[in-house]
Amino acid sequence: MNLPNKITISRIFLIPLFLILMMAPLPFGEVSTAGMDVPIAHLLGAALFIIASTTDWIDGYYARKYNMVTNLGKFLDPLADKLLVSAALIAIVDLDLIAGAGWAAIIIISREFGVTGLRLVLAGEGEVVAANMLGKIKTWTQIIAISAILLYNLPFEFVSFPFAAIALWISVVFTVISGWDYFAKNKQAFVNSK
Repeated sequence: MNLPNKITISRIFLIPLFLILMMAPLPFGEVSTAGMDVPIAHLLGAALFIIASTTDWIDGYYARKYNMVTNLGKFLDPLADKLLVSAALIAIVDLDLIAGAGWAAIIIISREFGVTGLRLVLAGEGEVVAANMLGKIKTWTQIIAISAILLYNLPFEFVSFPFAAIALWISVVFTVISGWDYFAKNKQAFVNSK
């Protein structure tokens, strides 16, 4: 297994630790800022989410720079992204961190299941489809939005600017557009696989 694939797998292994920080009643206390009491464990979880998210860029960089792109990597990288984003969205909904998170989570996770299903069908036909630029933009808008939500909209909360909410809905728009694009580009291959 090459280095980029190991980095991708490390992203998957960070998910349980992230969820423990976000969901378990840890005795780390709270910090008061911008008129809110923010659990320190949540801030640590946000930092871990951001670190895990940056591995998406790192593994892709090494795979392309050193010509280590593999079919396993083409499969694992988007899977790791989907698992991390889905876990974070479910935690956000469970913790009720932002209004509308449930709807956003349903749209985003549904798109991810749909695209993953199509990828599996195409893989059964011998086709491995790597993420395209719209898919990468979608992933990064989701990561930015989720990071902002996990950070309790800080530092924007100091000036009462709803950056996290705006970023969330921008990510939903890119999720829908990229999903539509993915199905449109692969429609013929999907039809031929029946």
